[in-house]
Formats: sequence, C-alpha cells, structure tokens
Amino acid sequence: MLTVAGSDSGGGAGIQADLKTMLAFGVHGMSVLTAVTAQNSLGVQGVWDLPVEAVRAQYRSVVDDIGVQAVKTGMLSSAELVAAVAELLAETGAPAVVDPVGVSKHGDPLLAASALDNVRTRLLPAATVATPNLDEVAQLTGVRVEGEADMRRAADAVLELGPRWVVVKGGHLPGGSDAVDLLSDGDEEHWLRAPRHENRHTHGTGCTLASAIAAGLGAGQDVVTAVHAAKTYVTGAVANGFPLGGGIGPVDHAWRLR
Repeated sequence: MLTVAGSDSGGGAGIQADLKTMLAFGVHGMSVLTAVTAQNSLGVQGVWDLPVEAVRAQYRSVVDDIGVQAVKTGMLSSAELVAAVAELLAETGAPAVVDPVGVSKHGDPLLAASALDNVRTRLLPAATVATPNLDEVAQLTGVRVEGEADMRRAADAVLELGPRWVVVKGGHLPGGSDAVDLLSDGDEEHWLRAPRHENRHTHGTGCTLASAIAAGLGAGQDVVTAVHAAKTYVTGAVANGFPLGGGIGPVDHAWRLR
C-alpha cells in the first residue's frame, strides 16, 4: 500500500500516521513524500514542498518495481502537485482514497487556494473514496453542514465532483453523543455512528481513517466493509489518544496491541 502525503515531524499525522495505520492493518506500507513540515503538538511552524519531479520519481520508483494494491493521498499543497498526483493515480488503476487535506488540526492552512480547482477537477475524479471533513466540504463545494440533516446534501455536492464514493466526516459537528459519518455513492448510503469520546488528543484522525480505508481496499474488501472497519479502528484510536507535548496529542495507532 502506498501513501502520497506530507511528513509530520511530530509523528501524529501525515506519512507517519499513514505508515503506523498500515502496520496496524497488517499491510506493507510504502511512501511518496510530498512536503516536509516543522510540526508539533502546538501547530505547524513551517512547510516546504518537494519538487514535482521528486514526487513523480518516488511514485514511479515504487509502483514500477513493487506494484501497489491501493493508494492513499493526503497533503498536496500546490496546484502542480495535485495535477501530477492525479495523473499518476489515473495511470495506476489501483483503488485510491483521497483525503483532501485543507487545514491542519490546529487550523494551519495546508492547501493553496490556487490548488482547489485542481482538487475539484482532477484529483477527486480519480478517487475511489474521498474523505473530506466538514471544513473541507465547505472549502470544496460551498456547502456548510450545521447538523446531520445537511450531511446528505454535502455528500451529493462532493460526489458531483467525481469520486465514486464519499465519506463525509461529521466528527466536528457540535453536541450529540455519537460521532456520525455518512458514506454514500449517491444511490447507496450508510450512516456510521460511534460513541463520541471527550478526548482532545485527536491529532491524525483524518490521515488515519483514509489510510485504514485504503488498507481494506488493498486487501480486497469492498468499500462498505473497508469503511466500517476503518471507522471501528479510528474510534478506538481516538478513545486512546494521549497527551504529547504542550498541545493536541495524537490518536493511538497501536491501541489494538495494548
């Protein structure tokens, strides 16, 4: 399995979270680094994009020799990077899970405004599953979700951009005893509910969910089965999130081993 994403030097999200999740699901993780961040529990202090040719060379090196059963994309901060990765995904033919990362857990922007159009018109059409949170839904479609009643409209708006399936992540909805996500392909929909854990240490949830879905798809599961398994895993990881540094700590990718 291959992750195409940025590095989180604090180890809670990005490439580091993706590889930990892959290991937890028993698959071999490979990586294409798109950016380096200076990042800790307090926020993102710096971002340095890798050149497009370096991203393309990493991808071709891995896929042409080893091959890949599933690809997950995360932080792609420039229009040029988005376009290049979308082209690579289209050439690969493996299931692709696209996490359209817009901002960090701390609110730091990770996607240039100029890249949004390429995400809409090139990257999302290459996705087997897209996994936007509510802020990313608003950023991409203009649809603002205020409650569960808006989530179906949000899913439809994202699906119009071309992914085969979408998981609208409702974890940011205020109140309620459950964390609710909606999985839809426009015809079939599944509401995924899990107890909401009052734990502030949730850094890396989005990366972790997308990687867990991709691990399932790469192992041959259908989308619905893979998403349900990923939701269960992330719920446990959030429940066991732990303090690290002076800010928001990470989810626990190894919770099943404890």
